[in-house]
Amino acid sequence: MLSPAPEERRPPPGRSPSIGYLDFYAQVAAAQLADWAPPTPSRVLDLSDDGPQWARQLAAAGHAVLHVDRPGSQPDAGATVPGITTVKADCNALDWLADGCVDAVLAEGQALSRCLATEQTCRELFRVLRPGGRLLLVVDSLVTGLARLADQGRWAELADVPFADCVLVPQEDGGISRCFRPEELAALLVDSGMQVQWVRSRTVLTLAAVDRALDHGQPTAMAVLLRTELALAAEREGEASGLHLVASARRPV
Repeated sequence: MLSPAPEERRPPPGRSPSIGYLDFYAQVAAAQLADWAPPTPSRVLDLSDDGPQWARQLAAAGHAVLHVDRPGSQPDAGATVPGITTVKADCNALDWLADGCVDAVLAEGQALSRCLATEQTCRELFRVLRPGGRLLLVVDSLVTGLARLADQGRWAELADVPFADCVLVPQEDGGISRCFRPEELAALLVDSGMQVQWVRSRTVLTLAAVDRALDHGQPTAMAVLLRTELALAAEREGEASGLHLVASARRPV
């Protein structure tokens, strides 16, 4: 069983999640990353926007990780971990990186939802990946966007969503998040030159379903939930039921 770190806990909009659900979400994310990670030691660019825990997981698996820490953020504990090099930079602009310099790119924590010109960012990711290199990214789904707009009482904007080419939603911290439909995210990656392997919901099981299962108190409940979630996510590929979307893609050889 993969153990979550506190930084991995990103609550969904709407109903406040329980500690059990947050642990479940973190273990799903860690399992998905372990399944995606290159099978041999590789150079990985980590643009994740929610702390160094993903860089630590990749470094522990033997990868050399370049972790991008956004300007103005708190000092990154990942900088002291063997196998991780941390730089202060803006992931919106990657002109400081050479063409084809990394084997893989990870963008957890909905990092690309904060890059509002996501098309340009994806073209840059294509450029820095070597031929055959892989990409894993997580973005806010349209479900999250709708929930946030409803929570904020933005009824006019909510009504306009079906007709919008690009859905931008204010966040609680004053920032803006770009939210995606599965087909929109896939098309964006294809347009950047990538070969899309799959687009899935980060989680299919609902907060209520997870809480009910964990409330029964069975020692194996979390393990069963995790196996069920990973199987459902693959089975229901391309659906937009989850709060976040995960996409896996490659740069063609």
